Amino acid sequence: MSRSTYEGHNKGNAGCDGCPIVPRREFLRDAGAIAAGILVALGASPTRAAAASLSAVTGTGSNRDEKSYPVPPKDGSQIDKDNGVIVTRWQGKLYAFSLACPHQNTGIRWYDKEGQFECPKHHSRFEPDGLYIKDSGRATRGLDRFAIRKDGNNVVVNLDKLYQEDDDESDWKAAVVTV
Repeated sequence: MSRSTYEGHNKGNAGCDGCPIVPRREFLRDAGAIAAGILVALGASPTRAAAASLSAVTGTGSNRDEKSYPVPPKDGSQIDKDNGVIVTRWQGKLYAFSLACPHQNTGIRWYDKEGQFECPKHHSRFEPDGLYIKDSGRATRGLDRFAIRKDGNNVVVNLDKLYQEDDDESDWKAAVVTV
């Protein structure tokens, strides 16, 4: 979904009357900073993050709409807080998710012990492939996925194509790469 479509879609959401529309890149930057702050507040040192199958990465590339990330060597997630992206390898597949919970855009966290993502605000939980776990929290759909493609030993994430499970179901399901 393009930025203008995404922003236009959000203008009509019930319960958001009077909410300011924040540009996507600005929102993603802020969500990343919030998530990083939460991890630090919880005592997530680099050693603990590695044990939790979670690592920090920075997307590369001169194109502002596409960022390249190394394919994770094993199941786990990499967070690029600057671009608001989570790259996850799970059971032979790669996904790129928005760092924000689809309910109220709170930065999500990975819980290694439970093997799932969770929103710390309303406790919505998500499978490693981004599927929403029914009856958990207030979300109503899976994590938003970015369009991705494999390029050698890297995965390229298109930051301008973000798909919502309920609105873009076929594109959302196709936003996966086999490794």
